[in-house]
Amino acid sequence: MKPEIAAKEVDQIIDARWVVPVEPANVVLENHSLAIHAGRIVALLPTATALELFMPRRRLALTDHLLLPGLVNLHTHAAMTLLRGYADDMPLMRWLQERIWPAESRHVSPDFVRDGTLLACWEMLRGGITCFNDMYFFPEAAAAAALQSGMRAALGVTVFEFPSAYGSDAEDYLAKGLATRDTLRAEPLISFCLAPHAPYTVADRTFERIALLADQLDLPVHIHVHETEDEIAGSLKEHGVRPLERLRRLGLLGPGMIAVHAVHLNDAETELLASQGCHVAHCPTSNMKLASGLAPVGKLLAQGVRVGLGSDGAASNNRLDLLREMRHAALLAKLGSGDPACLPAHQALHMATLGGARALGLDPEIGSLKPGKAADLFALRLTDWELQPGYDVISQTVYAAGREQVTHVWVAGKLRIADGKPVDSGISVLLDRTKIWQNELSVGHCRPAG
Repeated sequence: MKPEIAAKEVDQIIDARWVVPVEPANVVLENHSLAIHAGRIVALLPTATALELFMPRRRLALTDHLLLPGLVNLHTHAAMTLLRGYADDMPLMRWLQERIWPAESRHVSPDFVRDGTLLACWEMLRGGITCFNDMYFFPEAAAAAALQSGMRAALGVTVFEFPSAYGSDAEDYLAKGLATRDTLRAEPLISFCLAPHAPYTVADRTFERIALLADQLDLPVHIHVHETEDEIAGSLKEHGVRPLERLRRLGLLGPGMIAVHAVHLNDAETELLASQGCHVAHCPTSNMKLASGLAPVGKLLAQGVRVGLGSDGAASNNRLDLLREMRHAALLAKLGSGDPACLPAHQALHMATLGGARALGLDPEIGSLKPGKAADLFALRLTDWELQPGYDVISQTVYAAGREQVTHVWVAGKLRIADGKPVDSGISVLLDRTKIWQNELSVGHCRPAG
């Protein structure tokens, strides 16, 4: 007889009808369970044997659900959720110069960033996003909001040459952002990127400083690049080269580069991104809404460029919804390439999970349901009548499901969304503050007190 083995105590077991771990690729597990302890995945195993090996303090049976790794939003401006719908139906530079930058100069403050980011965090969590890569002002206020919601955030040390309510010049932005990083280094849910806004708002000398800091501090560089044809024409006029070539000459390209948008690329630039090991943050909905263009995602993937997905901000998208971004990315890739097999559903899911995690250097922690990793995951109910019939759960997820099917979300093992609702009693207060901001932006009312 085999000796009995005592079951190991764990915090919780989650049973699911299906599990897609993302690692290994193209795998769908049926009737499996996740054992979670101290915020980490201990095991992924058949449900029938889970209780033989583990004794959970809590157990949740999700018999109609698919468990997936938490989605990683590789590019957003979270606080700009307060500007949702504020400036629609305009091209990028008019949108920035006539509406967004003037509004920010009047209203952006730590309170604005805290409230806008907190609203964004709960919206993202509601859609299964457990980590976001942010580029905005007052990162300490964004960090406070992310920690209040229990969400994982990679915060940008945002850099411009021109002054704002946050900084006076590039050196001031860098000094303040790096000081915030030093203050928050012990927070397990918070990481940082260097985030120069764009080639047209940052000078060569500043880029050289950022390249040195990225190397010294081992930080990714998160930057808008080749978003519009006007950006490229301006660079040729001012610098004599296209923006990506300018960044190459200044030492910015490499595995730490997160090139946001990357819409207008020639073949040589696609090959350059691949040869340098760069990442691209593809934002399909924002690109469509601003009519910036159709990013050559099929060519990027064919060359081996690593691509993740971003929502951009709610001011240029109106939703922070990576389930929608997966669908749009897959459909636009097919349209742009003329190949219906371009960017299949499994690959779109990889881009929204492990692809984003790798770009941020967080793949040892998140991006897949692998024992030892943090328990960042969400449950998607796939038995709703409007999703039937279902032949492939990943096809259902990418092409049919929406965030209304997201029922539960965990970050580091802690439940943040339960039965489709935030695990937080302060949502009504946040909505009241959001209404005050809306009034101020609309008719100039006073900012809410801190």
